[in-house]
Amino acid sequence: MNLAVSVKKALAIPPSITLLAELVARELAQVNELILSRTGSEVTLIPEVANHLISSGGKRLRPMLTLAMAILNGYRGDAHVKLAASVEFMHTATLLHDDVVDESDLRRGRKTARIVWGNQASVLVGDFLLGQAFRMMVEAGFMDALDILSSAAAVIAEGEVMQLATAKNLATDEKAYLAVTAAKTAELFAAACEVGPAIAGGGHAERSACRAFGMALGQAFQLIDDALDYGGKADEIGKNVGDDFREGKITLPVVIAVARGDAEERAFWHRVMEGGDQHDGDLERAIAILRRHGAIEATTARAACFAEEAHRALSIYPDGEMHRALAQAVDFAVERNR
Repeated sequence: MNLAVSVKKALAIPPSITLLAELVARELAQVNELILSRTGSEVTLIPEVANHLISSGGKRLRPMLTLAMAILNGYRGDAHVKLAASVEFMHTATLLHDDVVDESDLRRGRKTARIVWGNQASVLVGDFLLGQAFRMMVEAGFMDALDILSSAAAVIAEGEVMQLATAKNLATDEKAYLAVTAAKTAELFAAACEVGPAIAGGGHAERSACRAFGMALGQAFQLIDDALDYGGKADEIGKNVGDDFREGKITLPVVIAVARGDAEERAFWHRVMEGGDQHDGDLERAIAILRRHGAIEATTARAACFAEEAHRALSIYPDGEMHRALAQAVDFAVERNR
C-alpha cells in the first residue's frame, strides 16, 4: 500500500479532498508521526486523552492547508511539518475546551473526552497540547509564523468569550454572529494558510491572498456545520443532530428564522433557547420553522458566498494541481450538506 493510500485509510479523507491529501501525503505522514510523538508524556492520562480525539478519524484539513500553502508558495524545507502539527494541536485543544464549555457528549461519533475522563482532564490536556504547539512553533524557527499562530490563539480565545455573550441571546444579528465564527473558527483556517507564504518568503499579496482564502473557507465550513445541525445525520457530522439546539446556541439558521418569524415563533425561540425550557417535539418544531422561512437554505447560500470569496483569493496563483486541490477543498466545505 503506497503512502497516499495509507494516509487516506488512516484518516477520514472524503473523495473531494483526495487530491489535496495525495499532494501532501508525504508531509502529512510526517505530521502524524510528529503528533503522536508530541502527545507522549510520563503522565499517563495526557496521551490517553489526547489520542482519544487525535486518533478519532479527523480529516486533518487545517494542517493539510498549511502544508499545501507552503508548497504552493514554493517553500523548500521541513518547517512546514512542525507548523502543520502545531495547527492540529491548536485545533484539538480548542475542541477539548469547546466540549467542556458546551457540555457536549459526542465528538466525531465518539464520547467526548470530558464524558470519559471529566472536565478537568479535558481542559488541562488541552492546555498541554497548546504548550506543545508553541514549542513546535519556536522550533520551526520562523518569527513570522510564530506571530501569526500566536495571534490566532488569542483571537480564538476572544471568539470563545464572544460566543458566551451571544449564546442564548436572540438579539444576536448576522453581523454579530459572523464576527464570532470569524474569530472562533475561521481564524485558525486563516492562520494555517498564511504561515505557508510567510515561511516561503512570500510578499504581502501572497500572504493576504492565503489568509483571505483561509478565512473565507473557515466561514463557509462553519456555516455548513450550522446548517447540518438541523438537517444532517449524526454519523455524517460527528455529533448528535440538534446539539446546537439543545445547547441553546444561536447559530445563523436561528438568527435568520427569528428575523423572519412572527410573534408566536419568536416566543417559541425565547422559551427553548433563552429560557432553556425544551420539551419532546421542540427540535422537530424548530426544524419546521427553519424550513418554513428558508433559514437552512439561506445559511448554505451564505456559505456559498464565502466559498466564492475563497476561490477569488486563490486566483492570484496560476492553475496547477495544488491550485485545483485547494479549490476542491473549498467545494468540499460547502457540499457536505448535499
